[in-house]
Amino acid sequence: MKFTDGYWLTLPGVQVLRPRDVADVRVDDDSLTVWSSTAPLTTRGDTLNRPLVTVTFSSPLDDVVGVQIEHHTGDVARGPRFEVASGTPDLKITHDEAARVAEVRSGALTAAVRTGGAWGVDFVGDGRVLTSSTPRSIGIVTDAQGSAYVHEQLSLGVGEHVYGLGERFGPFVKNGQSVDIWNADGGTASEQAYKNVPFYLSDAGYGVFVDDPGLVSFEVGTEVVSRTQFSVAGQRLRYYVIYGPTPKEILRKYTALTGRPARLPAWSYGLWLSTSFTTRYDEETVTSFVDGMAERDLPLSVFHFDCFWMREFHWSDFVWDPATFPDPVGMLSRLKAKGLRICVWINPYIAQRSRLFDEGKARGYLVTRADGSVWQTDMWQAGMALVDFTNPDASAWFTGYLRELLGQGVDAFKTDFGERIPTGVVWHDGSDPHRMHNYYTHLYNRVVFELLEAERGAGEAVLFARSATAGGQQFPVHWGGDCESTFASMAEELRGGLSLASSGFAYWSHDIGGFEGEPDPAVFKRWVAFGLLSSHSRLHGSDSYRVPWAFDDEAVEVTRLFTHLKHRLMPYLAELGEQAHEQGVPVMRPMVLEFPDDRGAATVDTQYMLGESLLVAPVFSAEGDVDVYVPEGTWTSLLDGSRVSGPRWVRERHDFTSLPLYVRPGTVLPFGARADRPDTDWVDGVTLRLFDLPDGHRSRTRVPSSSGGPAWFTVVREGSTVRVEAEGTTAPWSVRVEAAPGGEPVEAHAAAGVGVLEVVLAGPGS
Repeated sequence: MKFTDGYWLTLPGVQVLRPRDVADVRVDDDSLTVWSSTAPLTTRGDTLNRPLVTVTFSSPLDDVVGVQIEHHTGDVARGPRFEVASGTPDLKITHDEAARVAEVRSGALTAAVRTGGAWGVDFVGDGRVLTSSTPRSIGIVTDAQGSAYVHEQLSLGVGEHVYGLGERFGPFVKNGQSVDIWNADGGTASEQAYKNVPFYLSDAGYGVFVDDPGLVSFEVGTEVVSRTQFSVAGQRLRYYVIYGPTPKEILRKYTALTGRPARLPAWSYGLWLSTSFTTRYDEETVTSFVDGMAERDLPLSVFHFDCFWMREFHWSDFVWDPATFPDPVGMLSRLKAKGLRICVWINPYIAQRSRLFDEGKARGYLVTRADGSVWQTDMWQAGMALVDFTNPDASAWFTGYLRELLGQGVDAFKTDFGERIPTGVVWHDGSDPHRMHNYYTHLYNRVVFELLEAERGAGEAVLFARSATAGGQQFPVHWGGDCESTFASMAEELRGGLSLASSGFAYWSHDIGGFEGEPDPAVFKRWVAFGLLSSHSRLHGSDSYRVPWAFDDEAVEVTRLFTHLKHRLMPYLAELGEQAHEQGVPVMRPMVLEFPDDRGAATVDTQYMLGESLLVAPVFSAEGDVDVYVPEGTWTSLLDGSRVSGPRWVRERHDFTSLPLYVRPGTVLPFGARADRPDTDWVDGVTLRLFDLPDGHRSRTRVPSSSGGPAWFTVVREGSTVRVEAEGTTAPWSVRVEAAPGGEPVEAHAAAGVGVLEVVLAGPGS
C-alpha cells in the first residue's frame, strides 16, 4: 500500500505522523522503550496536543530483535496471533545518555537507537550495519477515509536483493514489487498467491518477519526505491529483524522462531499418482492405472483420490460415492496389498447437501454472520458453509470423520483450499475476521496434521496442502496450486517454489505436466524430470489423466528413469529431510542460499540446488536448449559423467531423458542400492560416490536408517589415498570415485562388518 505522491507529498487526504525528538527512554531487564514526539520539542508548550510514537525493542532469541511501533495503545488486541518462540537470549540493553544512543544487543545483532537528533535505528550484525530505520521510515498514517495504518521502511543497500514473501509466481527477486500478504485462489499466473508469508530474506545478511497474520502490504523499493516498506492497518506494527549472516542461517533462526517442519515418512518421497480432478474413474479405472504402472516398471508409492471420490454437491461429507465405489474398504485393502499408500482429497467447506451441514449448524460448528445465521456461498459448492476451527469441539467433530477414513485404510489427506475465507463473519473465539483470513489455513492444516500424528505416529503424518501462512512449514507437504500445462507455467511453478523455500518452507511439490489443459508430450516429459527432482512428486491434472503412456512410449521411459533415480537418491534425500526437521533448511534451495557470495547466483530463478550438492536445471523447451549457471569449480554430471567448469553461464542441449544435473565438487554423495521404492533401509548396500575431493578433504556423511540409528561415513583424502571409515552399520557398502585423475572411476567394496576402507587413486596427477 502506498501513502505518498512521489518523495515529498502524500496522497490526497493522507496524513502521516513521524517520530522526531526522543522524549523519554526506559531500560528494563528485557526491553527498551522509546517515546518520540511527532514534532520538535523546543518549549513545554510543544508537549500539548502532540502525539507520541512508542517504539519498544526486545528479543525472543539470539540474533533476533523485535520492534513494536504503537500510536494509541487502548485498543482490544484480538487474535489470532502467530505462535512465536521465545527463549533466554544473550541480551544486553544499555542507554548512554552522553553519547545519546540506546542499544539492544541480542547475540551478534544490535539495534542502536539514536536518542538525540533525528530519529534513526541501525541494525548492526557483527559490527556491520545491515539495514536502518531512518527519519522518514516510521509513519503513523490516517487516510482520506479516516482509517489508521502504521508503516516502517527499512533501508536497502546498493546491489541488495530481497526474496521470499511466500509462494510467489512472478520474478524471484522481489525488488520493485508491491506485494499484499492476503491468501487467494488465483492460480499460478497472477500476482495472487495461495501461501502468503510476511517474511522476507535479504542477501545483505538479514531477514524481516512482520508479526501480523492479517493483511501486510509490502512495497519493496516501490514507495521509496532505497527502502522496503511494510504496513498494517490499525495502531500497532510488530516486526523482527533476524541476523544470519548467511541466508541459510537466517532461515535456521526464522524457523526456530516460527516452527520447524515435522519429519516425513519415507514412502512420501516416492511417486504419487492421482485420478485427476474431473475425469471419470471407478475402481476398475484406478486398478488399471496401478497395474499399468507396475507392468511398465514405474514404481508407485501413493495413489490419490481427488474430489469426486465423494458425490457431487456433497463436498465435504467424507462418504465414498456409492455409485462409483460400492466397496471402498475392500478397494483400499486391494490397493494396499499392492504396496500402495492412499491419499484422499478434502476441504474445510461443508456443502448444503452434505450430511454434515445440518449437524454442524445445530451444534454451532459452522462460521456465522453477526446475526447468528450460517455464512454460506454458492461459489465452489452449492450453499457451502465453513468449519470454525477456532472452536475445539468443531475441530474434534471434523477430525472424527477423518478418523473413520483412516480406519478404512486412508494414509494421507490432500488439504485443498483454505484461501477463500470471508471477513464479514463472527468466529467462535472472537478472533478478528481480517486477521483470521490468512491464519485460517494454519488452523485447518494443523488440525488434520495433528490427527495423522496421533493416529499414525510421529514421522508418519503427511499432507498435500495448498494454502499456508507463516508457521505452516510445520505441516508439510505443500504443492504449487493450479497451473497451466505449458513451459511458461512450469517456470512459474519453479519461481513459486524458490520463493516458498526462501520463506522457511522445506518441502514443495507441483502438478507434474500442469493442471489445466492437457500437456503435449514434450511438456509432460520435461516436467517429469523436474518433478522427480523435487522433494515430492505427484502426477495430477484437471480434466485429463496423467499416466505416462497416455502421452507416448518415451514418456514411460522418462518416468521410469527419473523415478528410479529418485529412489537411488533416497539416502541423500532422507538426510536432507533430517536437516529440514532439525535446522529448518529447505530441501530445494535457491542458488543464492548455497552461494551467497556469488553475485552471478543472486538473481537465478530457472534452476536450483537439491540440497547442498546437486544442481538441477529444468529444461523449459521441447528442443532441449537450456542455459545453466555453473558456480565456481568443476562440476560432474550425475547422468553421464560429463564435466563443466564455472563460474559462468553454459548453454546445453538435452534430449528428454536428460537435463543438467550436476554434482558439486568436493561432494560425498550416498547412492542407494534399490531403485524400486523409496522406503528401504538406505544404509544397506549404499555406495559413496566421491566427486573431486581435494587433497586434505575431510567430511562426515550421515545416512539415515529405517532400522535403527544412522550410519556415519568419515571420508579423508591425503594425497592419492582416500580413507573411508564407517560407524553405526554392519551392512555392505561401497565407494566409487568419480572423475578420478586421468582415468576411469575407481571402485572399492567393503564387506559387511568392515569399518575402514582405503582407496588409491590411479592416473596422472594422483
